[in-house]
Amino acid sequence: MEPLPVTARWVIPPHELRASFARSGGPGGQNVNKVESKVVLRFSLTESASVGETRRERLLARLQHRLTREGELVIHASRYRERARNLEEARTRLRELLREGLVVPKQRRATRPTAASKRRRLEAKRRRSARKRERGRGPED
Repeated sequence: MEPLPVTARWVIPPHELRASFARSGGPGGQNVNKVESKVVLRFSLTESASVGETRRERLLARLQHRLTREGELVIHASRYRERARNLEEARTRLRELLREGLVVPKQRRATRPTAASKRRRLEAKRRRSARKRERGRGPED
């Protein structure tokens, strides 16, 4: 297996990725019970030497719902009938998951509505209220 480039400055060496293969469910014709085309790709965030401490902390926090107790990310890929395509899909999904986990969320700044937007909102509420008030009146005798 070749190295997995995650970002321009972070490449996961092949010895840190563990791929295992299993029989995949679903259609497969004659080979469905013979060929192990499903890929299970594992990457240990806690034991990886290629991940810096700041990256590791961010990824552990952002991806905690996807990690095993041992701190491993596990990706299952069985969309294709060929093992090589499933392996490539698993590697791509791992790369994208790690990239998304590295994104620093934008700080939210508290803002206040402008005076004009408040005025427009209140005017719209008054119009709606008047419309509904008019509905209840029937013909006057």
